[in-house]
Amino acid sequence: MSWMCVLVMLMLGPVLAQCTVSGNTSGLMEYTADSFSEKAHSGKTLFVYFGHQVSPDISLFLVQLEKSAEALLDYGISVAKVNCSKEQVAKFCTGEKLMKKAYLFRGGEVLKSFDLDTVFDVDAIVSHILFAVLFDELRYVQSDADLQALERPARGRTDMVLGYIRMLGTPEHRSLMETVFVYGAKYQFVLTTGGPILDPLGVGSSSLSSGVWFLHCRVHRGGLAIPTVTSDRCPLTPMRKPLSTLGLYAFLQLMEAPIVSEVYEDPSSQVHVSQAPHLHTPLLFLFSRPSTEHLDLDTATTLAWRLRGLAQLVLVHRESPAVKTPQEYNAAYRLPGQGSEVKYLTLTNLEEVMELFTDQEGEEAELHEEEAEDEEGEEGEKWPTMDMLDDEVGESVYRDRGHSLDMDSVVQLTSHTFHDAVAQSGLTVALFYLKWDAVSMAFLSSFVEVAERLADSEVPDVQLGVVDCGEWTDLCAAQPGGSSRPPAPFQPITAFPSVLLLRPQDAAAQRYSGMLGSEALHRFIMLNRLASPVLLASQEEVTSFLQEVPLLPYLADYRPDRALGLFRTHTDTDVPVFIEAAKSLRGEVLTALLSDGLAERCAVDHGVDLPAVLVFGSSRIHTRPSSIPIPSSSEELATHIHSALLHSLPELTVGSLPSYLSLGRPLLLLFVGEEEDERGRRENEAALEEMRGVAEREETEERFLPCWIHIGHTPAGASVLESYLGSLPALPALVLSHLSTGRELYHYPPNSPIVAHSIIQWLQRIADGVEPPAGMMGDERWMPVAPFYDFLAVMDQEVPGHAQQRTPQTKEKKKRGRGVARNDSEEDRNHKEEEEVPRGRGGDDRRSDSSTAPLHSEL
Repeated sequence: MSWMCVLVMLMLGPVLAQCTVSGNTSGLMEYTADSFSEKAHSGKTLFVYFGHQVSPDISLFLVQLEKSAEALLDYGISVAKVNCSKEQVAKFCTGEKLMKKAYLFRGGEVLKSFDLDTVFDVDAIVSHILFAVLFDELRYVQSDADLQALERPARGRTDMVLGYIRMLGTPEHRSLMETVFVYGAKYQFVLTTGGPILDPLGVGSSSLSSGVWFLHCRVHRGGLAIPTVTSDRCPLTPMRKPLSTLGLYAFLQLMEAPIVSEVYEDPSSQVHVSQAPHLHTPLLFLFSRPSTEHLDLDTATTLAWRLRGLAQLVLVHRESPAVKTPQEYNAAYRLPGQGSEVKYLTLTNLEEVMELFTDQEGEEAELHEEEAEDEEGEEGEKWPTMDMLDDEVGESVYRDRGHSLDMDSVVQLTSHTFHDAVAQSGLTVALFYLKWDAVSMAFLSSFVEVAERLADSEVPDVQLGVVDCGEWTDLCAAQPGGSSRPPAPFQPITAFPSVLLLRPQDAAAQRYSGMLGSEALHRFIMLNRLASPVLLASQEEVTSFLQEVPLLPYLADYRPDRALGLFRTHTDTDVPVFIEAAKSLRGEVLTALLSDGLAERCAVDHGVDLPAVLVFGSSRIHTRPSSIPIPSSSEELATHIHSALLHSLPELTVGSLPSYLSLGRPLLLLFVGEEEDERGRRENEAALEEMRGVAEREETEERFLPCWIHIGHTPAGASVLESYLGSLPALPALVLSHLSTGRELYHYPPNSPIVAHSIIQWLQRIADGVEPPAGMMGDERWMPVAPFYDFLAVMDQEVPGHAQQRTPQTKEKKKRGRGVARNDSEEDRNHKEEEEVPRGRGGDDRRSDSSTAPLHSEL
């Protein structure tokens, strides 16, 4: 689903290029004769205009050519011009004063030439060039016999998409070609521009509208067969909405959805069927009883095929206690759009349903015509609304769309060079990204920054490379052990951006699941350069490891968490378990293995029995390490090590928050301010010391999680506190939140000193029910402004067993909280790391409980 979610960004690429392409303000290049020759033979696709003099008509063409440059960049096609008054390129710079042709090159050869009258604007340029590049992906038909000849070999193998384009070079033609670019390997696309084929499709020869039809030539994936038909033709479903990029995307998504979805909840709840289609399609609910379940399913299937493309059908099982609809109703429907109400009906035959949605279709068509008239001539006003989008990642990429990004420090990896590049370097860090995905483009900048930092430090045997999955789909979708030679060392990439670490000697890649920021990635790479585990062979090495003295100079900047495995011999049966766990922790935890006499001596010093694992937290000063017995599996051992590294009084940051929320304990949360002077520093230290006293009490450890947020380290903490209490109190401030009993918030009396025994008494008053709450946490749903900007949902798909519920937050609070975070980033760039996208261990707990919303959504 995450792959399909980002595909819409590709289909919108020519428009969203404004907010995702990092490059010159204009993507139009001007080549010299030498640079043209070099680019033409580079193997890439080029669209070039050669000109002498410029007439008014050619001036208009050059304006459109410049606009198309950014759009075509998304498809790996460079756009350029050559001034033949200054440069002479053989065969193309002729003696004509006004040259009225443009050329498409691939591999040094002319793929196609275009009269300027043909490529008259951006839509025409993009559609014609994609048409030429994707010519082999399309089949052209004029008659029904031509279409039938294509259907026969497609039966049982692939579905087909038939597009009727009334005139080439139009926006409809461009939308179809962009769709072919995305889905060309998935469906067989067929194009017609008119002729006898229109009559069987029900299109009049005088029709002014282009159209699309989906031909169901393969068995439906939903487990419900296509109804029996009397001929050997593929059943077809027309796209009833006007042909546009987004409309076509939603239509294809709807064709992929199950023909009937079965649910056990009431339609009045937010029934979640297929993620994308229902956002643009009405939902029809039919109610099923246990006694007639099979008959109801057959009826629903028959009706669903008649409504295919008009509405998505949902079968509601009445035996579920969650279904509250009165028995008098046997159907209901909900129109597209968030907040649309459910309307209940009592239907007596299927034709009533058809009339209902046929009428809705007519009303919707009139609405589309009115919207199209409103938008006509307002092209310049469309995309400034991007500033209003709710997702800060997308907005930041849009704001920085004109800034160039130097990619010289990273290797451009392709399906042809990938395996050789990995084999030639000790460690390859590969970023798989999409140019039309805002998160990818935001992280690409950080990735390049890490590459430049490694190059400046002259770090040997590490290379950073990037894979554009929009261009090299075969590499990103390769199956391990599949037909590719050599086989891909990773599973197909379905979430973007993704970072993999690859070594020539390893059969499988290691996935980076940390923060999407330069500092976190740099730390991960540097720690990965060390063996995991390190084999300690002398007392000096043991002392260096235990005293946090860097084993290698490049670790001097880091104080990593450490885990030391102690074994009697290298051949102990538990050694492989520890080694596998150490490999899974590589880049996060520094691990070492000790055996024989050195291990026995270390075990005596720390009072443990062999075999054992000693865990040293990076922020624990002068404290004894945690001791872990060796379990039966490496996964269990890695989990135990992670748990041992959780602090008894942690500082909550963007990176650490998911791990602690996953514990499911109420938060006893201390907010401290910035230390503007020595007095402020002492006050913070005193408050934290009292909190440590609370944390050390056994009853507190069982009931609460004492923790703290430093407003200076995590500026968003200020908006969190304000959302809790409605205003910012004096700091330090103590709050109890995320209670399992409800959404109450408790504020420690601001005039009382923060002392351990007073805090314990306050907690007891809360437990006894005599302390009044200071407020309640909101529970309203917090949805993205558009489905293709739901980046949190995309990130959730990466984690097995992820929670589906969106964090609640009111619209007003969301704007206020995000505004605070944005202003912080603008005023203080030193806090950049805190604004990066959180991922990794514990990331699936972001929305595991609606009561966590104000804290996690603000951070």
